[in-house]
Amino acid sequence: MIQVEFVNRAKTVFESDDDVIGLAVGGSWLTNQIDEFSDLDLTLVTKTKISGDRNLMMGYAKRLGDFLSGFTGEHVGEPRVLICLYDNPLLHVDIKFVTLDEFHSRVETPILLLDKNGQLQHVIDNSISKFPHPDYQWIEDRFWTWVHYSLLKIGRGEYFEAFDFFGFLRMVVLGPLLHLKNGNLPRGVRKVEKECNEDDLHHLKQTIPTYDRQSLLDCLRNAVSLYRQLRTTLFDDNIELQNAAEEKVMLYFDEIENKK
Repeated sequence: MIQVEFVNRAKTVFESDDDVIGLAVGGSWLTNQIDEFSDLDLTLVTKTKISGDRNLMMGYAKRLGDFLSGFTGEHVGEPRVLICLYDNPLLHVDIKFVTLDEFHSRVETPILLLDKNGQLQHVIDNSISKFPHPDYQWIEDRFWTWVHYSLLKIGRGEYFEAFDFFGFLRMVVLGPLLHLKNGNLPRGVRKVEKECNEDDLHHLKQTIPTYDRQSLLDCLRNAVSLYRQLRTTLFDDNIELQNAAEEKVMLYFDEIENKK
């Protein structure tokens, strides 16, 4: 596997670097689901803080292979990650640069590839990984305003904006909630095809519209229906439902749908 070859090369490169404390791998590697389409999720732990200095981050990355391009991950909320593309073979590798103190806070417990003096294992033994879960109240407070926004776009004929909204809704709301219902980590829509049951996957597919007014409206109703089902399954009594907003928005939904 090309990922294994890359990891072995990275271990060799970093073993002789006195500033490197250790190297770890996460993602699909943890569940033995690496295949030809998998990227690599590496965490490099150093004595000196590397993140925040793009030139330093790029310097480390370029030592690992035939480097094509790289950019930091502000767009996914993680500027400490350098998202890299390598050639010969073509491979996507994410490298997160952290200090030993920062290694305590993590979303998963990685496999250690290089651990000088056992410092990374000590951190793992004395801390707990915590994957961020969606805030149900945060979702409920926003959901009906988002539906209203989509209706405005459909009503005005801005179908591309409305179409894009469904991708956002699946990534931020429906995908994570479906994963939680199925006992998975709420990783957006990643691997929903394999990790959610067929009935749930069918309902999610019903939120994929075509570039057509009625299709957009039908899929929005399906999205609302799926959200209500998931809300009933997952939310407890501590979540304050936005009933007034829901009622008014759904009445407006009827108005938009009745306009020809």
